[in-house]
Amino acid sequence: MPNMSYCRFSNTVSDMHDCYEHMDISDPENEDMSEGEKRARISMLRLCSQILADYGYEIDEEED
Repeated sequence: MPNMSYCRFSNTVSDMHDCYEHMDISDPENEDMSEGEKRARISMLRLCSQILADYGYEIDEEED
């Protein structure tokens, strides 16, 4: 089910933090990551890169 528009970014950023914490495929916890999950991880990284390229935000480490 898609996120509701009033909390779309709040919900997604929480999930993105979880994904970030499990990004390393050499981590034993991720050894049985399916090929589909591996492809989705790469797809998510490409999307993040595209978002930054399209919107050109300068990231300020103090802003969260």
